[in-house]
Amino acid sequence: MLAALVERWRPETHTFVLPIGEVTVTLEDVVHIFGLPIDGEAVSGWTDSSAEFVQSQGIAIFGREPSVSGNAKSYIKLGWVRRIRDAELLDTNESIRRYVRCHIFCLLGSTLFTDKSTAYAHAKYLPLLHDFERIHTYSWGSACLAHLYRALCRASRYDTKEMDGPLNLLFVWAWERMPCLSPVPRQTLLPAEIPVAMR
Repeated sequence: MLAALVERWRPETHTFVLPIGEVTVTLEDVVHIFGLPIDGEAVSGWTDSSAEFVQSQGIAIFGREPSVSGNAKSYIKLGWVRRIRDAELLDTNESIRRYVRCHIFCLLGSTLFTDKSTAYAHAKYLPLLHDFERIHTYSWGSACLAHLYRALCRASRYDTKEMDGPLNLLFVWAWERMPCLSPVPRQTLLPAEIPVAMR
């Protein structure tokens, strides 16, 4: 299914060209499927790939120096973050915040902004997790959709063999919008709830 969708992706218009016409994943779909906010501050900032940046940001967010990729020092191992998260005692407000930051970072790296390895997440997202009260004010849904569009544009090139990006969003969107792909009869599903991906 992924290969069939990528073949029909047009980078010029960011749409799938199907026999029925042009269709695409929209911001409304992101809200409906993932329940992510699409209003708010842009998910942006500067990227510093230095070891000092990754170390200082990791200590500020996780409370210890992060375990990074051997190839690219700016990528943090998600397995390490999960172990840190699961070891939190949750006995103070700060430990609860560290737990939530670790969980959000894992979601960013494994669901919203995945790369082809799915084992690492870029350290550029760490500054966005600093101010605990502002995390929910970012437009995560817009950034996720932009990441999907970028991944589809890259995958549509003739020399690309793999695709990264928020594939769960694409698969649930196809399942919702193209009933012929649905493996489960819709009448046997739980009542619709937001986000739809939970079903």
